[in-house]
Amino acid sequence: MPSPSSKSKQRWNATHYRQLKISVNPDTATLFKAACAANNVSMAGVLSKFMDEYSHTENMAERQPKIEICSRDKSFNTLETRRKRRNAVNNIRLQMQQLVIAEERYLDAVPENLHGSKWYDAAEHSIELIQEILELLSEIY
Repeated sequence: MPSPSSKSKQRWNATHYRQLKISVNPDTATLFKAACAANNVSMAGVLSKFMDEYSHTENMAERQPKIEICSRDKSFNTLETRRKRRNAVNNIRLQMQQLVIAEERYLDAVPENLHGSKWYDAAEHSIELIQEILELLSEIY
């Protein structure tokens, strides 16, 4: 049986929040989760902020906690343990995977008559380099 504090927390959540079930592309979900972790924000907070802005409910946005992205100096101070460094490398890997996906989407959008252009070649080269970096990063931890 839940404790009294759990019951009150459940009642408060039920009156102040609504749970949504959404289905998204698995790659999108993975990359979104990684981006939120890399920026030290909650996925629910980012989605809530987006929904407030999208539905033009500024008064609702005031009730939401402000999302603060870690400053560069602050994030480096949190690397004192091996576990935290491994997590940081994993976050970097996930961001690099986002770059690969974005470059691949760019290549897919290039018309066939421009496949030999310098921009297309540069994008292909970027993908190759990022994939090499990903392999090296996976060897670190």
